[in-house]
Amino acid sequence: MNKTDLIKHIASEAGITQSQAEKAVNSFTGAVSSSLSKGENVTLIGFGTFGISDRAARNGRNPQTGATIKIAAKKLPKFTAGKALKEAVDAPKKGKKK
Repeated sequence: MNKTDLIKHIASEAGITQSQAEKAVNSFTGAVSSSLSKGENVTLIGFGTFGISDRAARNGRNPQTGATIKIAAKKLPKFTAGKALKEAVDAPKKGKKK
């Protein structure tokens, strides 16, 4: 599912127009991005938590020359799935054996 599919699905499920659903999706992603840039986690009970992961500086290799290079430390976004989401993904489908 891509962003367009998600907007169509939300519009259908919520009984709103696609432009309203697009504003809602953009608002959500903007709020998550803004919170993460401030160093705050975003927790949606049952769904999961968006957070920041620190990656330490390290040495790497240039694959073309084999020379050692320094890779700078950085912060990366991460998502940790909540219990309800994990259970929904792992739930067996009707008529299929696990």
